[in-house]
Amino acid sequence: MTSQKTVQTMKPATAAKKLGVYLPATPAQFQEGVVSRTELDALQADPPQWLRDLRRDGPHPRPVVAARLGVSIAGLARGGVTDALTTAQIEALRQDAPDWLTRERATQAEVRKEATRLKDKRAQQAAGSR
Repeated sequence: MTSQKTVQTMKPATAAKKLGVYLPATPAQFQEGVVSRTELDALQADPPQWLRDLRRDGPHPRPVVAARLGVSIAGLARGGVTDALTTAQIEALRQDAPDWLTRERATQAEVRKEATRLKDKRAQQAAGSR
């Protein structure tokens, strides 16, 4: 007796998130259908031109914008950035370096530093308890 495998599918929003692209900028065919796990894997392995263009030029979703600017998503919101940005807009923000961006980058650096300190402390405690 063999069991048939069911095809795993996801909503376009989930697939766009996994691909790191802004859903409203994707082609209508992508937005209106469902994406199977196999299709997602194929898009990641050999991205079509529209996907390469979106990843290069944008508009990019907020998590990508935050990562490219070196700040948190909350930091973007505090800075007044609530929409998707293109690569050119991200570069312009980097060049202008507004006060909020400088502040948020410093905050993010402190958060990373603290996370590293806590990780090291836990590793030392784990090594000491052996």
